[in-house]
Amino acid sequence: METVQNILNKLHFGGDKQEGAPPKEPTSQQLEELKDKYSKAKQEQVLAFYDDLSVSEKAALYEQLISFDPDHINKITDKALNPPKTDNEDKAASGLEPLPESATASILDSKPEDIEKWYQSGLDLIAENKVAVVLMAGGQGTRLGSSAPKGCFNIGLPSEKSLFQIQAERIRKVQRLAHKKAGHGEDKKVVIPWYVMTSGPTRGPTEKYFQEHNYFGLDKENIIIFEQGVLPCISNDGKILLESKGKVAVAPDGNGGIYQALIASSVMGDMRKRGIQHVHAYCVDNCLVKVADPVFIGFSAAKDVDIATKVVRKRNATESVGLILLKNGKPDVVEYSEIDKETAEAKDAKQPDVLKFRAANIVNHYYSFRFLESIPDWAHKLPHHVARKKIPYVDTEKGETIKPEKPNGIKLEQFVFDVFPLLSLDKFACMEVKREDEFSPLKNAKGTGEDDQDTSKRDIMNQGKRWAQAAGAIIVSDTNDAGIEVSPLISYGGEGLDKLKGKEIKAPAVLENELV
Repeated sequence: METVQNILNKLHFGGDKQEGAPPKEPTSQQLEELKDKYSKAKQEQVLAFYDDLSVSEKAALYEQLISFDPDHINKITDKALNPPKTDNEDKAASGLEPLPESATASILDSKPEDIEKWYQSGLDLIAENKVAVVLMAGGQGTRLGSSAPKGCFNIGLPSEKSLFQIQAERIRKVQRLAHKKAGHGEDKKVVIPWYVMTSGPTRGPTEKYFQEHNYFGLDKENIIIFEQGVLPCISNDGKILLESKGKVAVAPDGNGGIYQALIASSVMGDMRKRGIQHVHAYCVDNCLVKVADPVFIGFSAAKDVDIATKVVRKRNATESVGLILLKNGKPDVVEYSEIDKETAEAKDAKQPDVLKFRAANIVNHYYSFRFLESIPDWAHKLPHHVARKKIPYVDTEKGETIKPEKPNGIKLEQFVFDVFPLLSLDKFACMEVKREDEFSPLKNAKGTGEDDQDTSKRDIMNQGKRWAQAAGAIIVSDTNDAGIEVSPLISYGGEGLDKLKGKEIKAPAVLENELV
């Protein structure tokens, strides 16, 4: 049986819940008020077994139920199942256009001097301690065959580093690069605070993992672990489901829950206190992510936008990726399934060998702090989406736990990009980056051959090999596919490898220590 404190911690957003406080059964008045609230919403079944519960179970269920507004749950469920029709719904594709050139840039064809200018100005902002990073790390490695948080996963590199460690070391390196550029002395520190958003199941293990690894060389006070919210799971007939007699079945509220979580936790207050102005947000499963990328920060700050997003070029017309584009004049993400064949295959008028719609979404975003401060003004406008799932539940009439064989309910989730259409085009920008340098997601079990640990390992090793060769190293190996792992502590993006010139490296290899 899960402890009451664990349940309370899972429901908690990252404030100062008192550790080890004994659970208190609600008073009869509190209970009557709760029953009345859920009865009026026609969700009284959640209290069907209340009288049979122990004191601690009653306390836990009460705490869980008061954290939800059943009327609000009913409203968002109805809206998700019956979305309001728009005038353009029947002709969605007709309202699609690529983002205008004024809102885009591409690492693939930008002038080197522009990229260098963005890089240098990004480093300056980092050196001024105005840049923060938010990591979306709520997922477990279930599909990878692991019960641990996905960030703890070892993708098989020679160094055996986890995703969390790789990303922490990139933060350490870019802090050092900014410190050096600014000419700071030892007394002035460059700090990029790292806000790690977990889910209920991953928060405890994530905190423990960071502690056990001594925060990967970062200062503990600059890593803030917080938790995204949860929403009840709903039956196909609109009823809140019970996971057990004393617990509502819940699920994380999607990556779009980041907005509410930033406000509900201590994160926004901490950013404000530190004077943060620019925020980089990304997903934990991308092993190539350039954390706090100075080029991206510099580009976004120069355009003075509220949101910018990184994209990679779509591989081909049939790749199943969401696309960032203009939909009815607003920046938006359109899923592959929503685009007809003709639109997907359309070519760019200026570059006939390139797709017209090619900006593949990789959930890698920049936010201005001023925009995140406005979350309370618009968060309630974001839609909820329906995911139909097989959800184990307790039959409230028979008291039996049912494990369904087909989807019996829905989980409600929000998407991080649902906010895009709220922006005017002059406050939104898009940067195309090289897939082989910046995007390799870990989503599938080993042996799948696509987006699995083998492809993640391969992409890091190939990148290191390219960097070493560009620096003038001579790579020798028994096989053509042997690569080199370059520690982020040595090089953030291929820089600083001049000492490899003329050196012979036997691949596979790992360059872990400072080059001499």
